[in-house]
Amino acid sequence: MTKIIITGCSGKMGASIINAAALRDDICIAAGIDLTAPVNADFIYAKSFPELECDADVIVDFSNPVLLDDLLAYAEAHNMPAVICTTGYNEEQKNKIKDASAKIPVFYSGNMSLGINLIIELAKKAAAVFGDNFDVEIVEQHHNQKLDAPSGTALMIADAISQVRDESEYVYDRHAYRKKRDKKEIGIHSIRGGSIVGEHEVIFAGQDEILTISHSARSKTVFAAGALNAAAFLKGKKPGMYDMSDLLRETD
Repeated sequence: MTKIIITGCSGKMGASIINAAALRDDICIAAGIDLTAPVNADFIYAKSFPELECDADVIVDFSNPVLLDDLLAYAEAHNMPAVICTTGYNEEQKNKIKDASAKIPVFYSGNMSLGINLIIELAKKAAAVFGDNFDVEIVEQHHNQKLDAPSGTALMIADAISQVRDESEYVYDRHAYRKKRDKKEIGIHSIRGGSIVGEHEVIFAGQDEILTISHSARSKTVFAAGALNAAAFLKGKKPGMYDMSDLLRETD
């Protein structure tokens, strides 16, 4: 049994994780952290990590970048693995996560969906085949409550494509200047509206042909299931940085 702490337990993703965990017999929720208490919670609740006392195996984080320092301090002090799913971190915070992985196991991903991680691999393969003969544009759509833009997933896709291209430049907005598109550009576009869970589209536009790879998340359940799988995977692992590719290799 893997006992988890949920940060952001009162949010929409927290609720999805609680519901998903209730359907499994290998995971239970030991505690939750949020500014407000979840409704009808049957686990320990605290407003912050300094207030928390509980016995748990793994932290699962769907919260806010401002909580990172307390999260990492608690994880390191208790030698506890952390599944970090929050997006919107700056470079300094990403470096802190990397530094923490030298002391504890850290599973860090901007998207916990199996389908999205397959799209990333397909986009990487397409970019390697097409080279700079095809222009690359990434379009992501999310609900109107999402704070960060572009999405962490869009950046994951762009980063994967950049690994196989000689040179890449991310372009987020073209209205401020007038010039032809450069071959090294990767356009990244964000749409926010309604209750869109998550839509990602990668467009490879060549001369007289277009390849489009897309993924649609219909509910937050896919992300909750992925986070719980990551928590079960991370329990007992050695310190280091892990991601979905490591989980997929273990389940092959």
